[in-house]
Amino acid sequence: MTGFAGLNKKRDVVLLLRDADVVAAALRQALLDASPEERPGLELAASLVESTAAATDPQLRARWVRSRLSAVGFTGDVASVAAVKALRQAEPGLSLLSAVELQKAAVAHPE
Repeated sequence: MTGFAGLNKKRDVVLLLRDADVVAAALRQALLDASPEERPGLELAASLVESTAAATDPQLRARWVRSRLSAVGFTGDVASVAAVKALRQAEPGLSLLSAVELQKAAVAHPE
């Protein structure tokens, strides 16, 4: 996560990068040149990339929150105050407001 400062007030930003189209194109090219033994694995990989690319921005934010909580060993309720605290522990530069907003995304988009 990268934090950016605004002109008059601090804002925390979680930047979402979507490059699944580049990965999907590379997999399609690899499928063209694949041997029969390689084809099933590449087809599975292409399928996974397509399903991941379909995720919305809020779903990606929720996934990011859960991964950050997991990184600090948090296993409790994502809707709890403890989850906000753990998220801020995982990302020390995250403001309380941003942590709560990200937590709401995670609650709204369960796995």
